[in-house]
Amino acid sequence: MSQTFSSLGLSTELVQVVTELGYEQPTPIQTEAIPMLLAGRDVLGQAQTGTGKTAAFALPMLALLNNQQHAPQGLVLTPTRELAIQVAEAIYRYGRAYNVRVLPIYGGTAYSRQIKRLNDGVHVVVGTPGRVIDLIQKGALKLNQVRAVVLDEADEMLKMGFLDDVETILRETPAERQTALFSATLSDPIRRLAERYMHNPHTITIAHKTMTVAQTEQRYYLVEESSKLAALSRLLEVEDVTSALIFARTKVGASKLAETLMGRGYPVEALHGDMSQEARETVLRRFRSGRVHILVATDVMARGLDIESVSHVINFDMPYDAEDYVHRIGRTGRAGREGVAITLVTPRERRWLRTIEAFTSQSITQANLPTVADVVARRDDRFKTSLGELLAQSDLGRELSVVNALLEMGYDAAEVAAAAIRMSRAAETQRPIEESRE
Repeated sequence: MSQTFSSLGLSTELVQVVTELGYEQPTPIQTEAIPMLLAGRDVLGQAQTGTGKTAAFALPMLALLNNQQHAPQGLVLTPTRELAIQVAEAIYRYGRAYNVRVLPIYGGTAYSRQIKRLNDGVHVVVGTPGRVIDLIQKGALKLNQVRAVVLDEADEMLKMGFLDDVETILRETPAERQTALFSATLSDPIRRLAERYMHNPHTITIAHKTMTVAQTEQRYYLVEESSKLAALSRLLEVEDVTSALIFARTKVGASKLAETLMGRGYPVEALHGDMSQEARETVLRRFRSGRVHILVATDVMARGLDIESVSHVINFDMPYDAEDYVHRIGRTGRAGREGVAITLVTPRERRWLRTIEAFTSQSITQANLPTVADVVARRDDRFKTSLGELLAQSDLGRELSVVNALLEMGYDAAEVAAAAIRMSRAAETQRPIEESRE
């Protein structure tokens, strides 16, 4: 029998909120974690991106809060500012029935605004370890009233060198607090952290076989390094891309690739570490609203992005880490929707591809790149579809008068149409169909 949110022990108010947000049934991580956290247990969870872990820890945390008390009672630590913003927004949405005050704190922004918010009183703080420690040292953030602590994506905090900072922060919180730790993998350092700072935690483990979702079609293309841009261009022409996340290995590479694609007329922007926080948030708003269809990012910058309906994830550069592959492709095929994950693999990287397949317990299908003829045919099909829609829906009186004038001048009707098509498709010359070496 399927579980419901009301059967997990959540309050009527919280059940109503998640129902209004469109949540129908709890995910496996929510089904296991929520009752345990509501019962006061610590939870050690292995959970990937897209499994619903934010709601799994946020909803029980909200149930613990006393909204008459304005010192922080909940603390969530995240590896990146993007994830901090996402989690804070989610907790705010879930907690609207409780008038909860949530503050994301992270580097790259002025201390003054965050300190003012803390002085005004907040219930939940969501932050990156470095900025949290800074505000503790400034005396602006006091954690002595914290009832619940969440370490989100602990493996990433370990990878980024934050584990010592995390321990420093945990020592500032009451010993009797509730602690939840979520990580893509439970490595030895993560388990040692849990042993030191958690009390008899309930462990939730997701087997490797569920690390990638069935709704995501995974395939790869074998190409030479020098031909990757040509291969990507062909795929963007032929695939039914409504929105795509393209992963590059470095911020310089992400910026350069986005600039090249932009020059070819694609609605694309980059997300990288050299941008200000305000600029990054503007890019994300444009992507979520559909004004930009393609986002080129690095793993760190894309960590924690909460974007619905990403049709394609494209690994322009293969990830160095099999876990990063899982995180990347977890951005598509979410909430029951189908998605496509494409990886460009150079001959030297084939062995690493097998490592990823072994890690995920899934095979990745090799496919053949679209040919020049495929690209040309797809361009023609799209043009004919658009033209047909225009003919069916539009009043073309003004345009017909121009056509009639040209016919009176002695031009052939078919040649007039052909010339008009060439003019209207002139932008396609921005997108050369280059040779690709496989």
